[in-house]
Amino acid sequence: MKIHDLFGKGRPLFSFEFFPPKTEAGVANLQHTLAELTDLAPAFVSVTYGAAGSTRDRTVELVTRIQREHGLLAMAHLTGIASGRDEIVALVARLVDAGIENIIPLRGDPPVGADNFAPPADAFAHASDLVAFIRQRYGQRLCLAGAGYPEGHPECRDLALDMQHLVTKVRAGVDFIITQIFFDNRRYFDFVARARSAGITVPILPGIMPITDVAQIQRMTQMCGASVPPVLLAELERRRDNPVAVTQLGVAQATAQCVDLLLGGAPGVHFYTLNQSPATRMILIALKARL
Repeated sequence: MKIHDLFGKGRPLFSFEFFPPKTEAGVANLQHTLAELTDLAPAFVSVTYGAAGSTRDRTVELVTRIQREHGLLAMAHLTGIASGRDEIVALVARLVDAGIENIIPLRGDPPVGADNFAPPADAFAHASDLVAFIRQRYGQRLCLAGAGYPEGHPECRDLALDMQHLVTKVRAGVDFIITQIFFDNRRYFDFVARARSAGITVPILPGIMPITDVAQIQRMTQMCGASVPPVLLAELERRRDNPVAVTQLGVAQATAQCVDLLLGGAPGVHFYTLNQSPATRMILIALKARL
């Protein structure tokens, strides 16, 4: 099944993002998280792809296992910055052979601290190039998602120019968009309005990350270019040394965000879980109780 066929059915889509664990403890934790969240019947789940393809094989294995063993519709992340054409062809073929019909092509990032990183000569410099390459080879056999940045890409803070890049990506063959995290819903609604004005008509799914750790969310926002509203940040700082209080605030804030997004017309919510289940589970149970 292709994810884009799930939109427009009259019910919001709820989905989760996971990343491939690097340790046995991480594997056990993810298994627990999957068990905790599977019964909430997500519309789909996605599995990330490490910098420069560092988790390539684990991503393929995990997305395949989630779909086969857990019965969940799965989408694989795929990055192009460190892979040549032949390698991308082989990777997509592995996913298709495993029954995966949903992929989110991304540019990707070089490894952290790898100052001498040199991508292959035929690597994909932009996500739109990778989208177009896959679409040309597979036509409509695959559903392709794309990333959107409500506050602008961290490498392109010009919102108008960043929107032009998104238009290029959608025209290359993106079926729907998942946004980067944000903590002020005006960022999302303004982003959607700009996208519609630019001629983008595909669904735009907001990405939400429940705050459970102050230092962690500060690192995340620094990397992705998102901002935390000053009032929320001040309250998080006040609770910094009380993890339970931070999680309580994070769950309350994310739940309120999701309610407002859905009432405002968002087609669903994509949760960045960081392979943890409690916060996402509490939020989604509260949302489903209101629907």
